[in-house]
Amino acid sequence: MNHLLVLRFSSMGDVAMTIPSLRCLIKKYPETKITVVSKSTFRPFFKEFKNLDFFEVNFKTKHKGLKGVFRLFKELTELKPTHIADLHSVLRTHVLYVLFKFKLYNIKRVDKSRAERKKLFRKNNKIFKPLTPAQYRYSEVFNRLGFNIDLSNHEFSDPYEITSQDQIAHIDKSKKWIGIAPFASFNGKIYPLDLMQNIVSFLQRDHQVFLFGNGVYETKKLEIWEKAFQNVFGCYNLKSLEKEIEIISNLDLMISMDSANGHIAANYNVPVITLWGLTHPFAGFAPFLSASENMLVSNREKYPLLPTSAYGKKIPKGYESVMRTIEYKEVIVRALKSLEQSTRHHSR
Repeated sequence: MNHLLVLRFSSMGDVAMTIPSLRCLIKKYPETKITVVSKSTFRPFFKEFKNLDFFEVNFKTKHKGLKGVFRLFKELTELKPTHIADLHSVLRTHVLYVLFKFKLYNIKRVDKSRAERKKLFRKNNKIFKPLTPAQYRYSEVFNRLGFNIDLSNHEFSDPYEITSQDQIAHIDKSKKWIGIAPFASFNGKIYPLDLMQNIVSFLQRDHQVFLFGNGVYETKKLEIWEKAFQNVFGCYNLKSLEKEIEIISNLDLMISMDSANGHIAANYNVPVITLWGLTHPFAGFAPFLSASENMLVSNREKYPLLPTSAYGKKIPKGYESVMRTIEYKEVIVRALKSLEQSTRHHSR
């Protein structure tokens, strides 16, 4: 029997983006045993797959440093894999790749097109054209291993049953549900909070808004909005990624930065409006099957160096406020249009 190891350790959004390919793979090859190798935090992403195994890595303790990578290699070979998909392609997995290759394992790794990416992000002679989306790059790895899957055959999973009913008992189920995730890992991807507050304030009048964020800084900011507005619920109150995913799968719309929450929502066929600052959808990290009109990008005429990186780390001088070129009213209009067209099936 085939046993496929899938290596993707981080980040949250990148791990979430593996789901469409895995769905297609499991549907077409139900007999193949699959083990996802990732951090324990991300286990809830794979809950829908009943027969999928999850192997937990810990790079702070057991698998730390080069010694830890060798230990990880030994542990993974004990699982007796027949195929290995490296969907990460970083230094750690490059070491694993060499070790597996040396032992004649069938391993393939994702092509991140680093040279093309550099051309998209460089200051001079920028080549501004779309790169292959990450979800399709992942599928390509499985294809090269001999699992012929096609994302055009992808089928979405149903929304989850919500297990935190007691915590959201006060929430009106008949209203449209909107998720808003105002944060990202780097400042270059975060929409100004004063403008986002205008969006939250307007949309919560007639709809139910769910706020997503974690960590002390983010929750402190979101708590202010939760207290100020009547139809706003902070999902950090649930204290569980699994419960947050249940809510996300039942939304009518998600508004997010170029960040993980957008990818999670897209996995459940929730329309996603993404706001792009120093990054851009052309880099290949747009939510799965997201409509181009729902990707609101900062003004490149005013800021020609955009995009500057894949992660929004590099903020050129004078580029601190690029996202102010995205009008908050434009976000609201887009949201209302999307809700009008929505025919979502819910489990709530």
